[in-house]
Amino acid sequence: MSAEGGTKAIIAALSANLGIGVTKFIAWGLTGASSMLAEGIHSVVDSGNQVLLLVGKRKAARAADDTHPFGYARNRYYYAFLVAVMLFTLGGLFSLFEAWQKWQDPEPLEGWVWVPLVVLLIAMALEGSSLRTAVKEGNQVRGGLGWFSYIRRSRSPEIPVILLEDTAALIGLLCAFFGISMTIITGDGIWDAIGTALIGILLIVVAVILARETKSLIMGESVTPDDLERIRGAFAASPLTDVIHLRTMHLGPDDVMIAAKVGVEHGVSVDQLAEHIDRAERLIREVVPAARLIFIEPDLRRDPASASALTPPPETPPEEPA
Repeated sequence: MSAEGGTKAIIAALSANLGIGVTKFIAWGLTGASSMLAEGIHSVVDSGNQVLLLVGKRKAARAADDTHPFGYARNRYYYAFLVAVMLFTLGGLFSLFEAWQKWQDPEPLEGWVWVPLVVLLIAMALEGSSLRTAVKEGNQVRGGLGWFSYIRRSRSPEIPVILLEDTAALIGLLCAFFGISMTIITGDGIWDAIGTALIGILLIVVAVILARETKSLIMGESVTPDDLERIRGAFAASPLTDVIHLRTMHLGPDDVMIAAKVGVEHGVSVDQLAEHIDRAERLIREVVPAARLIFIEPDLRRDPASASALTPPPETPPEEPA
């Protein structure tokens, strides 16, 4: 996914969360439903998360300098990790705390008890629209991968984050709808506490998944298996077919570093070697455009005859006396 990829999904999610967040807090103020408070905080956290993703993309575009010679592309991974932290603390833990408070002192809803249900239905429609945008963006880049595999294997964090957030938001709205509906039907505020607790647990689970995936990206993941095969194919199509070692790493979603050690024949001139390396680099960038940094180290190829000549013969045990 390019540097612009996912921006449309982020803007759609941000617009939806800002719109429904205000109505959730109004519904909480009118009824005192803790599920609505938890959902309001959820919308605030999600809005902040989308801002973090936009900031990360902006900072990642900075040019490399002496302090960061490989660039700032990993800002996109760092800010995606902050999203997981915010979901866990401000979203999940706060919702569980609010659920515990409500459980300790359950109270029936007051005032216009139907208002939260209307707000939740509208929120479901808006979140569904945001999720549809994220799915449409994801379909353009995931190829034949299933959604779970795509989230795990994607080297671009924005679309997976939005997909998980929007999915969690829809499930959270259903939990809130369940808790408030049961509270209205039974008059027992315990159901409201249960709905709030389900929202908190959901946010913590999503936060842990996001933290695990973004941690792996920050540490430096290799290219995908498909891209690795393309790189090997590019070497096979070049004069440098003898690849001894090949290492790859994503510096960012659109910045790949490749380091390879290749064997070359005896007698190859410096000019010929430079041409071979240039051709290999061109072929690699044709199949993997994100390969910004390519380091190729030549090494003299040893033919089997010379290799066996350098290998000492195996030791023979001394003959036993007769």
